[in-house]
Amino acid sequence: MSTSTATSTRTIVIPGQPLTASGAVTATYQAGPGTYTREGQIYASLKGELVKAAGWWQVISVLGKDDAQAIPEPNSIVIGTVTRIARLSATLSLLTVNGKPCRPDFVGIIRAPDVRQTAKDSVKIWSCFRPGDVVRAKVISLGDSRSYFLSTAANSLGVLFAVSNETGKTLVAVGWDEMEDPSTGVREGRKVAGPE
Repeated sequence: MSTSTATSTRTIVIPGQPLTASGAVTATYQAGPGTYTREGQIYASLKGELVKAAGWWQVISVLGKDDAQAIPEPNSIVIGTVTRIARLSATLSLLTVNGKPCRPDFVGIIRAPDVRQTAKDSVKIWSCFRPGDVVRAKVISLGDSRSYFLSTAANSLGVLFAVSNETGKTLVAVGWDEMEDPSTGVREGRKVAGPE
């Protein structure tokens, strides 16, 4: 179903270079690491080699000279998007490892005892993370063959970006455990990342 094959000839692209025709993003292609979309077209965001991986969608990526795909390992700092919430854990799709892009199929799991340093037994995942939140976390161990165990139990780790459940507007941190919608004043619980 999702076999990966690279283009047969080596094509070097530069930042801002169009990689698809206008409107092709939704029809055939999906933007991968090292690219961005604007008005239905994929562009290179860095200088490097163009890579096209076939599957349900044709994913277009650009690998820079020093940009081998990063692989999570213990003590790596990762950034990911929350994709699922369960009673005792949050699942993330990882985006970066130590500031470098990683493969889109890396998954991280934050278990309730790994959310914060204190009061570990009283953590309610739903009041710390929501689907769509962007989170900074630390890899604490390799999980099973498909996932990594993560921790946000440090002041600099936690939610970096979130949107309001009611209005869809960006929330602003007002404490280590709350974010606020500035347009309505409504507060929502989150495990907020402090400055690094």
